[in-house]
Amino acid sequence: MQPHEIKAALEAAIADSEVDAATEGNHAHVTVVSPVFEGLSPVKKQQLVYGALREAIASGVIHAVHMKTYTPAEWAALQN
Repeated sequence: MQPHEIKAALEAAIADSEVDAATEGNHAHVTVVSPVFEGLSPVKKQQLVYGALREAIASGVIHAVHMKTYTPAEWAALQN
């Protein structure tokens, strides 16, 4: 799966998200920033990302997902 396909899948599934995606073989590396993550536990955030990529993971196209998830405020704080 190409990075642009991963980005499109995540942006379609997670409202108001900004996604950076890269691949290394069948491993996906994603950074997702969305206000949807406000108040969610790290596990719930991961579940949203895995849910968006469920078919690719189940088929083996993606073997592993390395993710970083942030709210817009968390992301802004990292940029300073």
